[in-house]
Amino acid sequence: MNAFAQELRCRLAELEARGLRRALQRVDSPPGPWIEVEGRRLLNFASNDYLGLANHPALRAAAVRAVEQFGAGAAASRLICGSLAPHHALEEALARFKGLPATLSFASGYATALGTVPALVGPGDVVILDKLAHACLVDAARLSGAQLRVFAHNDPAQLEARLAWARARVGAQTPPGRVLVVTESVFSMDGDLAPLREVVELKDRYGAWLLVDEAHATGVFGEQGRGLIAAAGLTDRVEVHLGTLGKALGAAGGFLGGSQELIEWLVHRARAFIYSTAPVPAAAAAACAGVELTAGPEGEARRARLRERVRELRAGLAALGWPLPAAESPIVPLIVGEERAALELAARLRAAGIFLPAIRYPTVPRGAARLRVSVSAAHTAEDVARLCEALGRAPTGNPKSAT
Repeated sequence: MNAFAQELRCRLAELEARGLRRALQRVDSPPGPWIEVEGRRLLNFASNDYLGLANHPALRAAAVRAVEQFGAGAAASRLICGSLAPHHALEEALARFKGLPATLSFASGYATALGTVPALVGPGDVVILDKLAHACLVDAARLSGAQLRVFAHNDPAQLEARLAWARARVGAQTPPGRVLVVTESVFSMDGDLAPLREVVELKDRYGAWLLVDEAHATGVFGEQGRGLIAAAGLTDRVEVHLGTLGKALGAAGGFLGGSQELIEWLVHRARAFIYSTAPVPAAAAAACAGVELTAGPEGEARRARLRERVRELRAGLAALGWPLPAAESPIVPLIVGEERAALELAARLRAAGIFLPAIRYPTVPRGAARLRVSVSAAHTAEDVARLCEALGRAPTGNPKSAT
C-alpha cells in the first residue's frame, strides 16, 4: 500500500472510531414506502418523496417520452445547444406554479445554491445565514467571497442585530455593498418552520435581499403545494426563491425563481449553470409532470393523505414520550444524542424490517445524532403504526436520553 492510500486508511479508521464512518447503501427497487435492500423488503421512512410521486406512472411516462423524442442526454450546456424544449417547458410550468415571473432550472438543488449566491454577492457584501441553513447555502456563501455572518436559528432579534451591523458596514463603503439574508422555509433536519413574515419585515426595514430555500416546502405546504412563502402571502416580497425538483415533485434537479431580471442575470453569471451540461431531458420532463400533478386535484388529495399520516405519526410518537417539533411537517427528528446510540437504534429498527438510517455529524451538530423520520403520502396508517410499534420495542429508543 502506498503512502497516499495508507493516509486515507488512517483517516477512515478515525471516522470509524468516532461512529462517523458511512457507506453507500445499494437499493434494488424503485423508490417508495417499501424498498429492497440486500434481498430484504424494508419499510422506508428515510426518503424525501413526500407526495409519493417518484415512481408515479405519469412521471415515468413523461421521462420515457422525453428519451424517445430528445435522447438520453442534452449533449451541451444550456448556453450552447443544450437548452432543449423540456427545459423550457419545465421553467414555464414552474413559474406558473410558483406565481413568479420566471424560473431557471439546474442539475441539482446544490448546484442551484452554488450558482446563485456568488452571482448576487461578492467581496464587500455581507451574507447573513440562519445557523441551521443547509450545507449548500453555507458553501455558496463562502464561495461568494462575501463576509459571512450567522444568526441563531429562527431568531428574529439576532437577525435584526446582524442586519443593523451589516447595513452600517456596507453603507460606509464606496460604492455601498449589498446584504443578502439566507434561510430555509422548512428546515431539513428538524422539520421546523422559519418565521418568514418577521424575516421579510426585517430585510425590508434594513434594505437587504432575501433568499428562501423552499426545498422541503414545495409541493407540501400552501395552496396547490406552492410552498410556505405563498401560503404566507409573501411571494412578491421575497427576491430569490430556491427550490428542488427531487423531493415532493418526484424528479431530479433544482430551480431558482424570481424576476425576469434575476433569471437573465443568472444566465450570465451563475457558473454552475453556465459551465454544466444541461440536465437530461427525461429529468426535466418528469419534473414538469410532477409540477402538474402537484398543482392539480391529485396533488391536493396526496397532501391531505400526507397530513393525515403526519398526525398519526405525531400521536404515536407522543404516546412513546418522544419530544416533537411544534410544526406539523413531514420531517420528524428522533434525537438520540450520541452517534453510536443512533446507529444502534437504526440497526434495531432495521432488524425489525424498517429502513431509517442514523443522521450524524457533520449533517447535524455533534451530540445531536438522530433518526430523521420523513413521511410520504404513499405510506399507510398501518405503516406508521408499524414504525411506532418497532420504536416502542427498541431498548435504545428511550427519548429521555435525547439531548
